[in-house]
Amino acid sequence: MNHQNQTTPAFFRFEDLRIYHKALDYILWVKDHMAGHEAFDPSGITKGYNEAARQIAFNIAEGSASVTNRSLFIISNFRKAPSACACLSDATLALRENMIDDNTELESRNQLMEMTKMPRGALITSPKKNHGQNDDSEDDSHPQRNW
Repeated sequence: MNHQNQTTPAFFRFEDLRIYHKALDYILWVKDHMAGHEAFDPSGITKGYNEAARQIAFNIAEGSASVTNRSLFIISNFRKAPSACACLSDATLALRENMIDDNTELESRNQLMEMTKMPRGALITSPKKNHGQNDDSEDDSHPQRNW
């Protein structure tokens, strides 16, 4: 087990956020599901979908770095919503172009809905908030598994 994660506070606050890790997972999910389509995608759906997915994580990171006030932090992270809408549009286009199937589009939609609902609870709550305590719970020692 990597004890450095428990004893060293994160310099970048967003690294501790579950929603940030969800967004990173979604980036990889989109990349995996759209792999192989770029060569046959003159409309740029694949490229746009990947970029919109990355923008969600970028907005979370930027929002956490730009403000120190908790309320403003939450508000600033609502900027991820337009990127989530772009992802939903791109997933729908990918479905219509037979790049993905109905189940994949539904899975994308569910992940996006989950991320847009997270800010009220998971955005601020950090699994590492008690980094100075010796708490061996799953939540603190493995934040990436906490979603």
